[in-house]
Parts: sequence; structure tokens; C-alpha cells
Amino acid sequence: MPCIESPQSRIRLGIARCDITPPVGIYHRMWGAATHERAAGVHRPLTATALVFQPIDQSAATSSGGDTEQILIAVDHCLLWAREMEALLDSVARDAAVARERLLVVFSHTHAAGLMDTDRQKLPGGELIAPYLESLALKLAELVRAARTAVRPATIVYGCGHCPLAANRDYRDEARGQFVCGFNPDGEADDTVLVARATDDKGKVIATFVNYACHPTSLAWENQLISPDFPGAMRETIEHVFPAPCVFLQGPSGDLGPREGLSGDVAVADRNGRILGHAALSALESLPPAGTRFEYTGPVVSGATLGVWQHQPLPADRITATGAWHLARSTVNLPYRPELPTSDAVTAARSRFEAARRRAEEIGDAALARDAHAMIERMDRQLTRLAALPAGPGIALPVWLWQMGDAFWVAVEAEHYQRLQRALRERFPGRPVVVLTLANGSRPSYLPTAEAYDTGVYPDTIAILARGSLERLIDAIVEQVAAWQTVTSPMEAP
Repeated sequence: MPCIESPQSRIRLGIARCDITPPVGIYHRMWGAATHERAAGVHRPLTATALVFQPIDQSAATSSGGDTEQILIAVDHCLLWAREMEALLDSVARDAAVARERLLVVFSHTHAAGLMDTDRQKLPGGELIAPYLESLALKLAELVRAARTAVRPATIVYGCGHCPLAANRDYRDEARGQFVCGFNPDGEADDTVLVARATDDKGKVIATFVNYACHPTSLAWENQLISPDFPGAMRETIEHVFPAPCVFLQGPSGDLGPREGLSGDVAVADRNGRILGHAALSALESLPPAGTRFEYTGPVVSGATLGVWQHQPLPADRITATGAWHLARSTVNLPYRPELPTSDAVTAARSRFEAARRRAEEIGDAALARDAHAMIERMDRQLTRLAALPAGPGIALPVWLWQMGDAFWVAVEAEHYQRLQRALRERFPGRPVVVLTLANGSRPSYLPTAEAYDTGVYPDTIAILARGSLERLIDAIVEQVAAWQTVTSPMEAP
């Protein structure tokens, strides 16, 4: 009989969530244009969610020589610099008694959570950063232990929707002859929202997933509140219908941001969250029951002869296919860009901006002083990035890749242009490809497309790696996925 297959993963899954909201008063100045230092309050709480993925058939996976566990922790923060990231991973691995290589932390990338940089401890609210990071590590370790305890058989069903929230943000201001980082109405934007629903063997929904590429920059320099930005209202919208943790997974959004954003009004973040939440809900509500496919069962004579389709249990071969498991943790060697500035050159530029700020303050020009401060901030962040880079001609960029049944999950360090997810999904149609970025940090900063280099767009100005690095990364991932891909029954493209 004709049928429509929905991509599925048959696994063992554990999940746990907790509140990780920093204290009011902590250092919060994430934006160079901001004039406040401390967080004045909380818009919505920040959360962390730990997920433990294991093969449904542990013995088969073990006999094939592969690892049998991937731990994913989704955190409501922008990112952590390399030093803080390493300390967090070491602490969580030790306290949770897990191998560190199994830990994968991904960030929602909200720009309203505060900049957790321990070098800023002497600034107002900076004294709260180190204690907060210590408490965060303890909470994440406890989450991992709880999620491992909660592991049980589950089925993940995948689907796809579309959402207009994300817009291209590489905008050319022709009047001023420069690129700015904001809404570009003529630029392309991937509107794909990949969703998934996990149910246990009793039919209870235990988690939903939303994989979408869009910078959480609804809120910007005028906002003084700790906030998850749009992922907060998105989760609330979905969890009202599916009373289980909704996990937001940030996709490659280097050139994508909200159509309406850069605001000081939290209502904008909530509205953006509802836009994504309702789009994701539509796709989630369209998913079939776990372990079934939509099958034509034949005609029924009525006023018209009707063709009946029903959800039917998957046949044995498809059930076996949904339990497939592969896991690879590897690196891709990518070169530094030849014109990468030295720390001395950046320090000299910082000194010039310091002098400009002092002059602006002396003459009472608040706008010039603010702009100079923003450039000082930009130099400070570039110095932090340069200090974290390994010696040599390039960086071995970590890539996490695991197959669970019909789906491939890919996680990569740094911030990538949308082409990463477009290319992978075009190369493997009919397969859900969940693409996660900012995995365990962002040492190389951005990976723009080759044609974005030397344009002056913001990601180009701070990118660490050479032109063509994104394309080389895509080729490496495609090669690995292609090696795993097996022939299964036709599936509806997600």
C-alpha cells in the first residue's frame, strides 16, 4: 500500500532541566553601545537542559566499537570565552563523573544574559561572575546526573515548518557607504524550522525540540534585564500545549537575526518568541504518532467512494532502521586568515580609541564617547579571541556528529553562516539534519561564506579563519554523513 514515512529515531533518552538565572546586579554590559553595567532585573528566567542520548541496542553499538553515549547541555547564554568554557567542562565532567569528551554544551546565544568574562571582575557587578560560574557548573553536573538517571526508551519523530522571524542581517547602507549588522530586506534567509517530539513507550511526550537559525538579538544595548530573548516565549508557547521541556537548538545564524530586533522593549522579544513558537507548534502538531507511518488502507463506499489513510505501525525492517546508531567526534583542520591581526596591533588600536574616548568626555560629547567605548569593547573581545587560539597555522575545529535512526545531528564550534545547514540538508534530502552551533564555545568566532570576505560585513571583520573555511567544513561533514547513510524505505523530506 502507498505510505508516507516520517523520519524517526528509536533511542534511549534522559532529560533534566533547571533554572540558571544569574543574580540581579551581575555585570550585564554585553553590547558596546550600552551605558549600563549591572543587570537591573529579570525579564524571564534562564534555563539549562541536559539530554542524554544512548542507542536503543547498547550491545550492538558496543560490539561495533563506537561510543554509546552523547550528553548534550543546552544553556541560555550567549557563549563563554575559551578559559571559562574549559573550566566549566572540567568541573562538570568531574562532578558528574562522566568522560569530558562526552560533554557537549550548546548555547541559545541570547545577547541579554550578560557577558560572563572573569576578566571583568573589577567592573560593577563583575565580582558576581566567578561565583555565578561556579554555581552554574554545579547545577549542570547535577543536571547530567539527573538526566542519566532518567534514561529510558523513547522515539523521536521529526518534522519541518517555516517561520518568518529570521532575516538576513548583512545590510549595505548605501548612503553611508558601509555595511551594518541589521535587517536586510533583500537578503536571503533560511526560514526552516526543524522540530522533533520525543515520546516514551507509554506514549508520554518527554521533550520537544526546535532547531532554528536566528540570532537572539531582539533585545540590545538599551535593555537592562536578564533575558533568554525570544527562546523564552517560544518555549512557553510550546510547553503550554506539550507539557514537557522544549529545547531550543540554535542553528547557523551568523548572517541571520530577527526581522524586528535590537530593541530595549522586552515585548519585542516575547512577540518574536511567539512567532517562532506558533510556527514550531504547527509543525509539531502535524507529526504522526511515534512508531507509525501514514498508509493508504483502501476505498470505502459512501456518497462518494472515499480513499482512507490511517496511521499504521511500522514494519519490522523500519523499526530496525530507526534504531541505527553512529557517533563520531572529530576535528577539521582549518587555517587562520593570512591577514589575522596581531595582539600588538589590536592593543595599539585600543589605545587610540581610549584616547578618543577621553577627548570626547573632555568636550562633553556623549555620542562620540559611547562610540569610542564600543570600539574599545570590540578590541577587548578581539584580544580575548586571539589569546585563546592555539599556536600554529590554524585550528583543529571540533565536530560532533551522530546518527540516530533516520536523523543526523551535527554540532560545530563557532558561529556559521546559514549556508552550513542549507548545504547539509540539500545534500541529504529526506533526512532530518539537526545542525547545532556554538558547541563548547566559539574560539574562531564567525565562519562566513567565501564571498562574504573582504566586504566589511561584521562577521568578516572579526573572523579568525581563512576564506573558504566554511566550505571546507561542509565538505568534511558531508563526507562523514555519506559514509554512514544507508538505504532505507522512502521517507517524506523533513
